Amino acid sequence: MKAARLGGSGTVECVRQAPCPLWQGMRHLHAAVAELRAAVGEIPHNAVTMTGEMADLFPSRGDGVVQLVNAMGELFPGARLRFYAGSAGFVEAASAASHVADIASANWRASAELVAAHVPEALFLDIGSTTVDLVPVHGGDVRAAGRDDAGRLRAGELLYTGAGRTPIMALAADVPFEGEWTPVLAEHFATTADIYRLLGSLPEALDQHPAVDGGEKTTFASARRLARAIGRDVESAPIAAWHRLAAWLARAQARRIEDACDRLLSRGDLGDGAPIVVAGAGRFLAPRLAGLCDRPVIQFGRLLPVIESEWERAGDCAPALAVAWLAQHH
Repeated sequence: MKAARLGGSGTVECVRQAPCPLWQGMRHLHAAVAELRAAVGEIPHNAVTMTGEMADLFPSRGDGVVQLVNAMGELFPGARLRFYAGSAGFVEAASAASHVADIASANWRASAELVAAHVPEALFLDIGSTTVDLVPVHGGDVRAAGRDDAGRLRAGELLYTGAGRTPIMALAADVPFEGEWTPVLAEHFATTADIYRLLGSLPEALDQHPAVDGGEKTTFASARRLARAIGRDVESAPIAAWHRLAAWLARAQARRIEDACDRLLSRGDLGDGAPIVVAGAGRFLAPRLAGLCDRPVIQFGRLLPVIESEWERAGDCAPALAVAWLAQHH
């Protein structure tokens, strides 16, 4: 869960993030909100966007929206609370049930609208722990072909690959190891967090959840989990071999993101000089995307005035900044 506080002048004063494994129960939502309120402070006007309705805790996405809206209303009884509903703008809690399709997983659009207001032509790329959002912006407008998750998946504007929680088996069916193509086990033995921890590039914001085996989050432990993913013990090969495997998997993930970018750019809406606006805790992957190297890169956290101490977190928490900014300018 992410939260941001904007001052009256529009300056981003505080940005925080707290783990919220919502699929394990609503108690985690309450705990995350309490942690963030203690860090960000009490604010009379609050704007909310969500993606949590996708958790399998809820029988349907619509039910998830309603339950989350109600829960936030209970948690903020004395404050004004508005919910971002995409092209429908902001709605009060009492009207949310009539806008569930607009509210559900609209966080990507909030971020893209902020980008469109500051960079009239760009490809917005938000790389998180689980997903990548790719949104073309042209003429100061969001030019997404998909509206909901299903439509965005079909349009190639939403990828279920991320820099933290994606299982290794989702990156490749076979990997090169010791001179042979080796199948990857269809078991949740390791994640992309293990890859980037092993490579020494995992940001703290992507390391908030336990390892899949509940074990240590060290370089050696990550190598051991990676070895399990191809049916091996870590002791069966030198550590350099596991480092090479991690590097290959990182390139495989980068190629998938590059292919998605190429697909969107092939629409012809954006000129060759249109910049890439990058956000998300996984934005460190952007320099690995060789197909985008000729385009200027703009950090999302630089689009708004941000207190220097908060800049890094601002880039990690784009939807929180965006929904706060949009509400302030609504």
